[in-house]
Amino acid sequence: MSKVTIYHNPNCGTSRNTLKLLRHAGLEPEVIEYLKTPPSKETLIGLLSKMNMTARELLREKGTPYAELQLDLPHWSEQDLIDKMVEHPILMNRPIVLTALGARLCRPSERVLELLPVPKIEPFQKEDGEMLLDDGLRLGQSAEH
Repeated sequence: MSKVTIYHNPNCGTSRNTLKLLRHAGLEPEVIEYLKTPPSKETLIGLLSKMNMTARELLREKGTPYAELQLDLPHWSEQDLIDKMVEHPILMNRPIVLTALGARLCRPSERVLELLPVPKIEPFQKEDGEMLLDDGLRLGQSAEH
């Protein structure tokens, strides 16, 4: 079985749902609680590259020092923002999942379905009771939506 890694915050419902969804699919990921074990600058740069994202796209505003640091100002360079995330890991949005199929910021949690190296999963119930099907559709939702 290929390696699966999740950068996880156990206080985040989306992160908890994503971890449960991975386990529901029969995978036991390496769980990195990134607030306890922050990624190095090199690791963060690598994650951004694998996700094809900019540092600004990965920034989280809610519950972080984003406003206090005035990170909304346009003068911050990519490297500046990476340095801020290394200094304050809470600024990283989560969860980030890596599998042999790629890397994604899994917001909403069903984005992880794009990365599952398994053929099919059974329906899954999120913490809020919402049901997901194997194709990421919510129960009752049609493919046109």
